[in-house]
Amino acid sequence: MAFVTLRILDGGDRGRTFEDLPTPVTVGREEGNSIQLNDERVSRFHLKIQEDHEKVVLTDLESTNGTKVNGEEIQLRILRYGDLIAVGRSILLFGSREQIATRMARLRGNGFREPSARGAEDQALLAPDESAEAFDGASSGDYQIQETMNALEPPELPEHLSPAQAAQVCEIFGYFHQRIRELLEAAKFKSPTDRVTVDFQQWQNLVDIQSRLADFLRTIGDPGED
Repeated sequence: MAFVTLRILDGGDRGRTFEDLPTPVTVGREEGNSIQLNDERVSRFHLKIQEDHEKVVLTDLESTNGTKVNGEEIQLRILRYGDLIAVGRSILLFGSREQIATRMARLRGNGFREPSARGAEDQALLAPDESAEAFDGASSGDYQIQETMNALEPPELPEHLSPAQAAQVCEIFGYFHQRIRELLEAAKFKSPTDRVTVDFQQWQNLVDIQSRLADFLRTIGDPGED
């Protein structure tokens, strides 16, 4: 059984902390949830967080207004310490200060570097020797620092796949790898400093790839949908 910590950064319940909740955890407006939010834009039973194969998985429970993790609309998502969960007008931070600080230090140790566009002040907030208390000082609606941290590392590959499932995953990756390679080979540039261009047909191919990826994400995240 996994234990999770969630801190509410924004919304009607701002400042509340729920430490070491045993999974499964449900979040919603109704009594009976592990975390009951005072937010009219949150569904009665909005989302569930559970453990599966040693991962902590968030599932949107077909909520009316949806769930976002790090700014992306999701149906199903593996959570990592520091993830920001947006439901209604509420923002929840996944993980304790210590858990987030440990992950930040590990990212730094692995050589990951965050984009520098936000300046030296934000760079300091992401230093490995800083406490994750810095997250609590973020202004309302200004969570790009956390989102930056969660863009630094690629997601892990799925584990415990059967041979048939592994073959299917390889086919999916192979399909998109081939199509992206064709697009890269079709790109035109005159020198390393020029802007790279693609013709309209290749642009449409890129849009088609995005569309197919969106279909995959929707189907995997909500397999019961017609």
